This record gives sequence, structure tokens and C-alpha cells, in this order.
Amino acid sequence: MRYPLILLIALFFPQMKIFGSIYKTTSDRKIIVADSLVKAKEKPFPSAQKLVQNDSINQLNLYNQYKPEFEKYEKLHGKYIQTNNTKLHYLEWGNAKNPTLIWIHGTYSNGYELYEIIDELVQMNLHVIAVDYYGHGFTSIPEKDVSIYDAVDDIKFLLDKLKIKKAIIGGWSRGGTISTAFYDAYPQMVQALILEDGGSVAWDFNVKSTDIEKDIEDIKQYYRNKKELIFDTEFEAYWYMYNNWGIKGKQGEKLKKEIFTSYARIKKNENGKFEINPGAEELTGENKAEENIAIIYTPFTSKHSFGASTHQLNPKIIYRNLTIPMLIFDPISKNDWFDFKDENAALAQKHPSLITHKIYEKTGHGVKDEKPNDVLNDIQVFLNYNKLTQ
Repeated sequence: MRYPLILLIALFFPQMKIFGSIYKTTSDRKIIVADSLVKAKEKPFPSAQKLVQNDSINQLNLYNQYKPEFEKYEKLHGKYIQTNNTKLHYLEWGNAKNPTLIWIHGTYSNGYELYEIIDELVQMNLHVIAVDYYGHGFTSIPEKDVSIYDAVDDIKFLLDKLKIKKAIIGGWSRGGTISTAFYDAYPQMVQALILEDGGSVAWDFNVKSTDIEKDIEDIKQYYRNKKELIFDTEFEAYWYMYNNWGIKGKQGEKLKKEIFTSYARIKKNENGKFEINPGAEELTGENKAEENIAIIYTPFTSKHSFGASTHQLNPKIIYRNLTIPMLIFDPISKNDWFDFKDENAALAQKHPSLITHKIYEKTGHGVKDEKPNDVLNDIQVFLNYNKLTQ
């Protein structure tokens, strides 16, 4: 069974309340959002409401506290380049003389998803560039129709400008799919591939003809219940993500990574309200039921090529003549909606000298978020074994 990607955010962010209502109003939470956004009413709170109030105050303080640090970090590492399609934003770390790793983020994320592990990656003698593709982070959506292959062309444009002839290409989820599209378009520029639960198997591999009618009705029902997410303040947008996108409970550098990623997600619209990745759902074909159905079942009829081209990509064909090393991060859990273990194993068996297939038991879609140390160790072993940083 296939569900719309916005529904699969539950996979990306396990604690997300998929069919929950939009951000609760202040009266719902019995919290007044005033000058400090979180002042309690005078009457006593039940203990659960006190915990919510205290947590919101703590998160507000952290959100404000980290903002200057984020701006300094962005000034140090954030860069832009005008390509033939857009003004592309990217983050850059490390010595440009070292082998380059291009990282492509997952849907509704951005380049800051590497924040927690970037120092260790640089210590592996890597020059790391994390790009933001259209409608994500600080990269705008072109006015013309674009596919994932246009995003690939943007990365090629960037590498050419930086005079980088070959790079390790990697990505998470849709970013893995774009990595595969890059190999398909420019194989001579790819030194190796790192695919985090995406790009090694076609998105709709598990679609069954017997389930299509029910799947389509499920999609329609989802969009009948779906509400628009627009917030009065920037913090309210973050507070919604904190409670619904698996951020709650994280601490330290892991929480800071989420806050940094959130700064790059939240934008003010023309009405002075705040949105999360505005325009991204329309770009990916996740904004309406008919478009979401089209990108999965009739991709040539969809209005936007970006989402359709994601679903059309067939890694089995692209990797039939693989000639470079590949590292696959394959998370497994009992509720794994991207159950590609057997297909990944078959691909690895076809190219045993080139593909390293790492299975992560009891792990969700965000492997590097859940098990950063294991991921770093596996990357280091992969780099050393294939002599990629020597």
C-alpha cells in the first residue's frame, strides 16, 4: 500500500500525529501567548498542563537563544550560487582540497540535517557540501516546471564552478533518489554513492494492483481531513513541529540540530504569517489528492514533474551496470513502510564487490538521526575500504 509522502512523514518523524488537527490555539492549551508567548493563566494548572507550559517556555528560550548562533553559523558555512534554474543555497565544510561529499537532504528537511555529525565527517578528511533543493532550506522554487533531474543539473553546475571533477554523492530518502538520478545523468562525476533509505529501490516497488482502489480512497480521505498549516508567529510553527515531527524529547546537539533545521524551514508569507517549507508540498505533488494520485499512478499526467520524476525513477535499471562503490543504509522495523530489504540484498548480490548493504535493525527512516555513531563508523569503514579519502 502506498500513501502520500506527507503521510509518510510519520516514518521520517515517528512521533508525528498524522491526522491530528493543526497547531492548537492558546485557549486549547490554556496558555496565553503574549509578550513572552507563554504566560500561564492565574488559576492553577493540572500537572500535565504545567508540563506543557514549562516545556513551551524552555523551548521558546532555546529557540531564541540559538538564533544568533545559527545566523553566525549560516554566515560562516552558508553560500549561494545562481544556476540555470535557481539561486541554490548550500552549506560547505572542510578543506576543499580533500575528496568531496555532496549530501542531498530528505523531503521537508534541508542541509542542516547533517549538523549533528558534520564535525566527524570533516575529521574523515572530507570536504562536505550539503545542498538545499527547490522549496527546501533557503533555495527558492523556479517559476518553470522542474524535475529531480533539474536539481541534478544544479549540483553539476555547482561542481563545475568549484572545479570538482568527481565527488562522493549521497542523500537521505528523496535525496537518495536524487543521488541516483545524478549517477544516471553524470556517472563520470561520481566517485561513490551513499544512500540512506532511498535511491536504491523504486519508490513504488511495493504497490500492488489489488490495493490500488483502496489506496486511492485512503489518499482522498487523508486530504479531506488535511488542514492548512499557517501560524501567527515563527515560534508557533516550531512548536507545532516540536510536538508533531519527532523533535520532542531530544536534547543537546540533537535538539540544536532540529532547531537549526527548523530555522531554515520556517518562512514568513506575504500576509505576515508563518509557514513550514512553503510551496514544497505543491512541488512534490503532495498538496492535493488528485495530484498525489497522479504522481503515483499516472505520473505523465501530473502538473509538476518534480514529484512525478521521483516516482518514475527505476534504480534497478540505472544500476544494472554499476561501476563504483555504493553504501546502502537499510533501516528495518516492524512498521517499516519502505520495506526494501530483499530488493537491496538482491542489488548487493548482483554487485558484491561494489555494494555494502548495512542493515539497521529496529531503526526508523532517519538512520543517521537515530544511530549517528553507527552511521559514522560505517561511513569511515566504507571510505577506508574503498580508499576514497587517501
